[in-house]
Amino acid sequence: MREHLTYADLREMPEDGWRYELLEGDLVGSPAPTVRHQRTVQKVNALLMEAERAGAGIVLAAPTDVVLDPDLNALEPDLLFIRRARAAYLVTDTHIAGAPDLIVEVLSPRSLERDLGTKQRVYAHYGVPFYWAVDPEADTVRVFELDGPTYRRPVILRGGHVLTCPLFPGISVCVADLFRGL
Repeated sequence: MREHLTYADLREMPEDGWRYELLEGDLVGSPAPTVRHQRTVQKVNALLMEAERAGAGIVLAAPTDVVLDPDLNALEPDLLFIRRARAAYLVTDTHIAGAPDLIVEVLSPRSLERDLGTKQRVYAHYGVPFYWAVDPEADTVRVFELDGPTYRRPVILRGGHVLTCPLFPGISVCVADLFRGL
């Protein structure tokens, strides 16, 4: 009897309006995100697109498979950023083959535990240097930076704090602006 699904199995899933991920060998499905979630994704994407336009790397949004291990972990983060120097060997026609430099997950009450628990541990294990957990319910951004095999305690940004990233110096956004008008 088969113990878990693989990325090959995931690619065979029917188009049914759900987003599917392979998380530690388990199939995880999510319905379409809310409008508030998608508006938050758009606002963070605007910041990342500035970095892309500046030549720092490339940005991709869901649905984009990030295959960290084809037998156990193929995830679909809301946004990802890959430095220009790494893009040529990570980006394939069908998926990202390895750890992006930055992953952004927009939290929802349904995904909060998974995004800040299992997914966070998996991203750290596979060497994703930066992980942002954006919470439109709390108007906060938790910034995780890899330190060895785990993330350091997150820096929690809110209100007038400014969100930056060493991957694209000089590009920033006021956290309050990410949540204004949602």
